Parts: sequence; C-alpha cells; structure tokens
Amino acid sequence: MTQAGAYGDKLGQFLRLKEAPPSLVTRSLRSAELAVTETRNDRPLTGLSGSLTAEDAFLVSLKLRDYPDCELWERGKSIMKADVRAGTTYLYDLKLDPRYVIDKPFHSLFFYIPRSALDSISEQCNSSRIDELDCQIGIGHDDEIIRHIGASLQEGLRRPGEANQLFVDHMMLALTAHVAQAYGGLERRTEPTRGGLAPWQAKRACERLESDLGGKLSLQKIASELDLSVSHFSRAFRTAVGMPPHQWLLHQRVKAAKQLMSVRDLPLTEIAISAGFANQSHFTRVFSSIVGVSPAVWRRQMSSASGAKA
Repeated sequence: MTQAGAYGDKLGQFLRLKEAPPSLVTRSLRSAELAVTETRNDRPLTGLSGSLTAEDAFLVSLKLRDYPDCELWERGKSIMKADVRAGTTYLYDLKLDPRYVIDKPFHSLFFYIPRSALDSISEQCNSSRIDELDCQIGIGHDDEIIRHIGASLQEGLRRPGEANQLFVDHMMLALTAHVAQAYGGLERRTEPTRGGLAPWQAKRACERLESDLGGKLSLQKIASELDLSVSHFSRAFRTAVGMPPHQWLLHQRVKAAKQLMSVRDLPLTEIAISAGFANQSHFTRVFSSIVGVSPAVWRRQMSSASGAKA
C-alpha cells in the first residue's frame, strides 16, 4: 500500500534522512490517516529541504531543539529567517509547499493532520467547517498541551512494539481536537454529552477490549460497533468506566497477568506475552506503575501469603 501523507518515510525524504524516521499512525477520524513522526539529524547535509506533495493537509511541528536563524520558504521562494526555539509549536499548510534551509542539527515531532480529519472533528462537535488553520510563517506558539501530547507519544515512537493502538488513537484524537479549537476557531454549538454509555454499551465495549489484550483494536472500530462517533465514545467510556479505554485495557492486562502468576508457575516472559504485553520489560514497567511493585515481587508476596495460610 502506498503511503498517502507527509509522515514517516515521506517526511524522512523531505528532510534527507538516511533512514525512515519512526512514526505512529491512527485512522480514527473518517478513516483519515493521522500520524506523528519524530525527525532528528545531528549531522545533516547542508542544503534546501525537499518538497512535499501539495495536499489539503497540515503539519503541526513541536520543536525539540533550538534552530536559530532558520531560512523559511513557501511556494518556491525564500520568505524570511526566524529563530526557532525548543518547546515551540509551528503550523504548516501543505498547499503552500513549506520548506527550509537545512544547515544545522535538528530534532522535531511532526503531527500530520489531513483536512478530512478536521471536517470530522467539526461534525462531531456540531460546529461549522474550519476554513483554515493559523499557519503564519515563522510564528511559533507556546502550546503546553501539544508539548504534553508530544512527550506522551515519544515513548511509543521509541518503543513501537509497546505502543497501545488505543492510546495512540486517544492522543491523536485529543491533538486534532485541540488544534481545531486553538488554531482553527472550532466552537461547539451544543454542550458535549455529559452522560456515559448505557450499561449494555459499556458491557459490550469492555468485552471487545478484553477480547484483544494486545490492543490492536482501534477506537473507531469499537465506536462504530456501538454506532457512536469516536469522540463521543471516548468521552462516554471514561464517564461510564472511570478511565479512558487504553488505561482500562492496561488494567485488564495486569489482571490477566495476576491470574496467570497465581495459578501457574510460568516464566514471566511467557506471562507477559500471554497477557498482551510486548515483552517482559514492558510488562514490568506497566505492572509496577499500576500495582506499585514488580511482577516478581508481587508473585513472591502472594506465594508467602499462601504459605502462611497453609
């Protein structure tokens, strides 16, 4: 399948990287491909960046390293120079052929947002269509929300095998909604639904999530089975269950691992895979954060408690 948008390998070619940079992709809004890509080069070749295919889409970039005196181009012309600061967010309209001169080390996160995703967000919020995003060349934004989402997704980019698809869906949905409101003027015409899922819907959603502890099911798939939009389902599930779907799934993995450790003398590596974790290291990190002790310590404690009762 040919990649459609400006992320992953296409973004790597644009920045003349030798290898395709890591990216995470979700299709939770109208099946549009939303993606985040981490790009870094400490020893780049000097010259003008490549050119991305013109399309009705946007790149939102969180800069992770200072890039002083950056020469910016649009529509094939050099427009201006600007000092780019780490922690700042910039928006680019891909219809305008944004480019820049690569002449020093760089490190950034790029969020790819196609027009169809913004249209879907507008519909789900019962709002009018967003005409354009605020993509003023050389103008950076101090955006704490994008910094938080970027930091959260970096863990998944560095350990893609451990990336929970539900978590990626959730974070990219939150980012797109935030960009639409902060830079596109999105306004909700009605108050968001405050109620949660009906009991049968919550039961069905939990059963679907639990049937796939590996977390390959997407938010869109589960929401569509309940005839709900992704945004509504995500909010309603949290209201009904008390936590977002991806966090609930992690707790179910831990629950399954506890059952395996309490009834069978299996190696922790096998338990990790059986409970839906990528590997033992992933299992240990998640289990420890939720339970407060490592799996090995928990199993010894349970064994000691059983021995004392006997």
